[in-house]
Amino acid sequence: MSAVILRVDKVPDSLAEQLARDYTLYEYNKLSAEPLSAIAGEIEVILASGESKVEASLIEQLPALKLIAVFGVGYDGVDIHAAFRRNIQVTNTPDILTDDVADLGIALMLNVSRQIIGAQRFIERGDWPFGAYPPSTKVSGSRLGIVGYGRIGRAVAHRAKGFAMRIGCFDRYPVESEDVVFYPTLVELAQNSDVLMVCASAGKESAKLINREVLAALGSNGILINIARGSVVDEEALVDAITTGTLGGAGIDVFANEPHVPRELLNRDNVVVTPHIGSATRATRAAMAKLVMDNIAAFNAGQPLLTPVPQPK
Repeated sequence: MSAVILRVDKVPDSLAEQLARDYTLYEYNKLSAEPLSAIAGEIEVILASGESKVEASLIEQLPALKLIAVFGVGYDGVDIHAAFRRNIQVTNTPDILTDDVADLGIALMLNVSRQIIGAQRFIERGDWPFGAYPPSTKVSGSRLGIVGYGRIGRAVAHRAKGFAMRIGCFDRYPVESEDVVFYPTLVELAQNSDVLMVCASAGKESAKLINREVLAALGSNGILINIARGSVVDEEALVDAITTGTLGGAGIDVFANEPHVPRELLNRDNVVVTPHIGSATRATRAAMAKLVMDNIAAFNAGQPLLTPVPQPK
């Protein structure tokens, strides 16, 4: 028998269409309480995105639920404790999007440091005939601090070596490498960085990890890049640092309350904002969709999952 799937958030249309052909697919946002209750006993799989909220209250409504398949690497919106208490497995799509997210991190770093968008606005405003654009910040040979030295953090470091950057990092666990200096505190890393790039995973432990003290340590010439999750940065502190000039610039792909972006971060020459596009290339999104389908197919066939999320300690 084919699995019955409940889609709780937006995923690529091609993925949803394929799953609807192969399985029974329901749309959570189209179901009121009564219709959901009527099918609750049939639903075996939840299909979610990396930004989805899959809370214990929903999990508890679905007695037949056995799998939560996440289209994305992050699963911080899934109550995995509630899932594992019921032996519900969770899958995500790691590794596939590492290169794209790291590429975007480097692109944001270059864009903010050299103020490429600011320089474009300078031309578009018609200001060039009246003088040169102000000098920006050199990237090559500067100091890059990486917050979270996992797959994406290491991929960023690999790329940064091409710019002869001196690389430091902060992570939950000590990092032993000849190429990277490990700092035991975030403040120390920020004090020794020209660019601080956030690659840490989201969760209670990392909520507002980049706070006022860290931003102050980064300083008025420092640049913050966030390609992780909006929750990892204290957004109010970031806005204050940008508006008061105590931070030199920022490149932000993720926000605390997406799709809402603080107005104070818009239309600034030293700030680049993008709408959570870290993994948004055609090739990577297609590979992520295939991995989701392969995980669901393995579940439906009673075979081992390809990318199960480990049980929390």
